[in-house]
Amino acid sequence: MARENTRAIFLGILTPKKIFGGEKMQRIGKQTIEFTAKPKIESHGAVAGKKEAEGPLSADFDQTFQDTSLQTESWEKAEAQLQKEAVSVALAKGGLKPKDIDFILAGDLLNQCISSTFGLLDYNIPFLGQYGACSTMAQTLFLAAVLVDSGAAHRAAAVTSSHFCSAERQFRTPLEYGAQRTPTAQWTATASGCAIVGRAGRVEIVRGLAGKIVDLGVKDPANMGAAMAPAAADSIYQFLQDTHTAPSDYDCIYTGDLGQVGTDLLHQTLQQNNLDLTSRHQDCGLLLYDRTQQDVHAGGSGCGCSASVLCGHILSRMEAGGLGNILFCATGALMSPTSSQQGESIPGICHVLHLRRS
Repeated sequence: MARENTRAIFLGILTPKKIFGGEKMQRIGKQTIEFTAKPKIESHGAVAGKKEAEGPLSADFDQTFQDTSLQTESWEKAEAQLQKEAVSVALAKGGLKPKDIDFILAGDLLNQCISSTFGLLDYNIPFLGQYGACSTMAQTLFLAAVLVDSGAAHRAAAVTSSHFCSAERQFRTPLEYGAQRTPTAQWTATASGCAIVGRAGRVEIVRGLAGKIVDLGVKDPANMGAAMAPAAADSIYQFLQDTHTAPSDYDCIYTGDLGQVGTDLLHQTLQQNNLDLTSRHQDCGLLLYDRTQQDVHAGGSGCGCSASVLCGHILSRMEAGGLGNILFCATGALMSPTSSQQGESIPGICHVLHLRRS
């Protein structure tokens, strides 16, 4: 009897205890997950640079910087500081401390996600680095919802960033070179967004779809919209099929940063499948800047583009009651300097999140 009691106590110590919930997440259709506990966005913060502050969404940012170096020694350190500031804002708005966050999921465009690593170092929060290119905000938010819905975390933070100057240096040409940008090129946002997922809040995460890698052979690194549009069409179409819903069921369907070229291609592709998105669709890359007044060519891009638009503009509108039911579909171009220099094509990805005002 003594041995049995000892064994029971020992197993009790080792048995994981659920933080909350208990019901299992459910798969709907081929790719969609429905969250049973309906994780909620407790708090969010968005910060941006000078050019973004001059755009139409200026009032939606919690903090903007006129000095794009953020008083640091390099563009990469400036981007790391953007993430640090976005998390700080989100924590402060939620009345939270770093110790209140069980996981932080973060990523950026730079090699080995150094903006996330160095930007979040001082928070001392368990860290899971992510790379989904410009789709990273949707990817981190999706996984944060999985952690909270499963009971593995009370709260998980999702954050990402980009910086025009650091991205130009890595993917195209350093600013000092003065290269001419093509009309299809997009402007990488100098911005960051952070969303903290937990059990309280006015916006709940209802469902999520992890996209498939789609590659139609686009090789031009100055035409990201064309590279990402097929993935956006694939994921949106599949989500609507899985959930038996239509575009009219949502107040708005936001894509990540297709810009004008990618937006046109998305509409054309879905129309071929008898799906008209035009009346319900907006693109974060077209919302962030005023293309008639700002020289951004085809629109905005970068991890910080959809992140700052979501955590500034979209979530604020949802909390205020202006939006009640949306899809957030961040897109990414899965390339690297090495693959581009070796002449490889640019695969695309798109993840979908269904957000609803509770």
